[in-house]
Amino acid sequence: MTALISFIIPHKGREKMLIDTLESIKHQTLPEDQFEVVLVSQNTNVSSRLKEFEQFFSLNIIYNDDAKSISHSRNLGAEKAKGTYFAFLDADVSLASDYALVMLQKLKHSPSLALVAAMQINSENAPPLERIRTSLSNAELDTTVSFLPGRNLFLHKDTFAKVNGFPEHLLTCEDYYFTGQVNEHGGLYYTSETHYVHLGEDKAFGPMFKKEIWRGQSNIASTSGRPIPLRELPSFIVPFAVSLGIIILLLCLLYSQTNFAIIFSIIAGAPLLAYTFRLKKLVGNTVSFFNCLRFYLVYFPARAIGTLLGARGSVTTSSHK
Repeated sequence: MTALISFIIPHKGREKMLIDTLESIKHQTLPEDQFEVVLVSQNTNVSSRLKEFEQFFSLNIIYNDDAKSISHSRNLGAEKAKGTYFAFLDADVSLASDYALVMLQKLKHSPSLALVAAMQINSENAPPLERIRTSLSNAELDTTVSFLPGRNLFLHKDTFAKVNGFPEHLLTCEDYYFTGQVNEHGGLYYTSETHYVHLGEDKAFGPMFKKEIWRGQSNIASTSGRPIPLRELPSFIVPFAVSLGIIILLLCLLYSQTNFAIIFSIIAGAPLLAYTFRLKKLVGNTVSFFNCLRFYLVYFPARAIGTLLGARGSVTTSSHK
């Protein structure tokens, strides 16, 4: 029987969180013949624990070259999927039991929408950084948005075909590029009617710094072939303004250049404080002002470094063509 919904999950590395993801799919409030799971693994093999899920639902395990991008894995999974609707999931999310049913009804009953996604909630005893990340994810709820992260994306297979799948030339930011393309065919809706827990969410600032450098390397590449709306410009400008402003401020203080120190304290401090106050408003009393400030003191330099590394890589690639 043709599956109504195809859960498509790219995976690479450890299986622990993937097993939790499959457990949450196992408990969906849909008959098992109404969905399938297409797992695209970049490991050389999978454990017997994963294969045990075959007794609960249709599970198709595909192996992909570990050098390929996550977009390639998603597109490969879509090629093998039999469902009318695609639910693209990261391999580290735990879905609410009504996720599939709510997503399906939301998309079916709203012809103007092209894609829907569920809101993120915190895990039990979530640390400050996870609470920050969740609040940022939920900054806009129960409304159409301009882009969505790839942790859960639910759409009709025909919509997926219209945008020619995920951009395989991008290592990161592929979800923003993809949802931007989908947005040209209908609204992107972020709903609070169901939810998920991001099991792999950042929980410590040190690992976050490294991840943001990696994430930032596709910043420039993600702009290729699409218009850049004004709302995206701050994401490119502010990390450099804050990072360079702080560096020059410290140099000015070191060499007793008071006037220049004041100028660069404003250049760095104004956007840093603006973003921090906005974040504090989002998180309310769940996170301290210090941790909100700390978040951006880590985030902005990491994004600036990542963008520079990405630009350098693009130049190097072009010079060898």
